[in-house]
Amino acid sequence: MRPPGGSGLPGAGWRLGGVAVLLAVAAVFPLVFTNPVITNYGVFALIFAGAASAWNLFSGYSGYISLGHAVFFGSGAYTVGIAAKAWHLTGLAVFGLLPLAAAVAAAIAVPFGLVALRVRRHTFIVVTIAVFFIFQLMAYNLSFTGGTTGLSAPFLNWQAASYNDPFYYIALVIVVAAVALSWLVRRSRFGLQLRAIRDDEDRARGLGVRAMRVKLGAFAISAAFTGLLGGVWFYYLTQVQPPSGFDPLFDLSIALMTFFGGIGSLSGPVLGALIIEPGQLYLTTRFTNGYVSEILLGAIFLLVILLLPRGVIPTATERITAWRAARARQAPAPPDAGPEGQAGAGEGTGPGAVDGPAVRTGGTPR
Repeated sequence: MRPPGGSGLPGAGWRLGGVAVLLAVAAVFPLVFTNPVITNYGVFALIFAGAASAWNLFSGYSGYISLGHAVFFGSGAYTVGIAAKAWHLTGLAVFGLLPLAAAVAAAIAVPFGLVALRVRRHTFIVVTIAVFFIFQLMAYNLSFTGGTTGLSAPFLNWQAASYNDPFYYIALVIVVAAVALSWLVRRSRFGLQLRAIRDDEDRARGLGVRAMRVKLGAFAISAAFTGLLGGVWFYYLTQVQPPSGFDPLFDLSIALMTFFGGIGSLSGPVLGALIIEPGQLYLTTRFTNGYVSEILLGAIFLLVILLLPRGVIPTATERITAWRAARARQAPAPPDAGPEGQAGAGEGTGPGAVDGPAVRTGGTPR
């Protein structure tokens, strides 16, 4: 047992302190690194960190791997683009459409989920891919989406030197909200039901879990955050087209980021996005062949699945715990008594001070 008043903060205190430090670093990042090239990396990393956290809230907790979240991302982008064009919105007013992007994505997730979530995990993956291609073909062929030309975002008359900063902070707020909600879900009865479905869905149903309702709720929440980020991405890039709005690499990227950091964990998706997305952007600008980054992305995915199937954070946590346990076993035992002359003086003879060790070392062996 740890003695009362022992040194060191409790684990919760360390975690809260670490979160506060990370938030402070994230808040000052654009102020320290003012180069637009660097802040561009930060904006994309945060957009994908939020998308990976939203994906993990459903797929990581339920065990249903979705490869159709680009449907919600592209729908969010097209929603704000179509609405801004139809209502002739310009300037900062266009950001008022972001909640609409989240609402439309969640509304799409309901019929999508009612169809796809009736099947089990492996078939679910195939259904999500099929729905994704349906939405991509719709974006190519419907008139209000602009067809192959796509849609252009309203012009934002901001200073070029600090153009990235508002998008950075908007994406940061969404990431914090997504991680906070994931934490709340994880600690709630709803999250417990999701993990029960992941472990054994038939048994969860037998224990009274309404699996379809729980899965659909998580699917809609995940879709809302993904659609919200799709709207931010559209404003930032100023244009959306069917191949970019409904991009199959988007689903592979957020899945890889989550698996790399640790699927089902809180910080794993964020860690994966902060490492992989800037690396992918760097490789895209470094090599003239645009397929190099995609090839490396696939290779990294295979290595992660083979070498770190549980991800970086769960694996590191397990090894640190094992190292601490081994170190505790190798630590020397505490002395049996205090200084000479105190053992029989009646001082310091409370429970466990002298009697405990005396029983362990002074007993007659059997």
